[in-house]
Amino acid sequence: METRERAFEILKKYVKEDFYIKHSLAVEVIMRALAKKLEPEHIEEWGIAGLLHDLDEESCPWQEDMKVHGPKSKEILIEEGFGDDTLYNAIMAHNPKCGYRAKSNIEYALLAADPMSGFISAIARGYPDKKVNSVKVSSILKRFKEARFARGANRQYMLAIEKCGIDLEEFATIALSAMCEIADEIDL
Repeated sequence: METRERAFEILKKYVKEDFYIKHSLAVEVIMRALAKKLEPEHIEEWGIAGLLHDLDEESCPWQEDMKVHGPKSKEILIEEGFGDDTLYNAIMAHNPKCGYRAKSNIEYALLAADPMSGFISAIARGYPDKKVNSVKVSSILKRFKEARFARGANRQYMLAIEKCGIDLEEFATIALSAMCEIADEIDL
């Protein structure tokens, strides 16, 4: 079985920017919380998928060609001898532009968790104390309806969580609670 410690070593090897490390940690904790609800026997696996979802963030030209974001991470992980198809597919599913579409709970969850972490972070940064602990679920739901707010956080991707039987309010509650658990670690 792959370990979180090894996954974090791989992340640190390929991702140097502090912002991306913190984002990866936020997605990891959301994925662990979602797994606890949906597939408790796979918490570690889901967490690792969240941690490594943007492994190729700094090592491929994905901004110019979105088709490589995800497949490049899979390539890196294969070279590292880490992971399996469940992990690779979840990572690719978080970027439908690479051509892979989500089909399983872990894949829908990662597709949704990635933008939700950024969305919650954007809300927190707008508060005077810039703390995720100040964010309320009601604020997430209100800002979700504001198309101009955090435009980069794909609302359709966040709503993919509904394929797992979780509505937006419950998802916001789960994600916010999870991020609050590591607020100091992600500087929010």
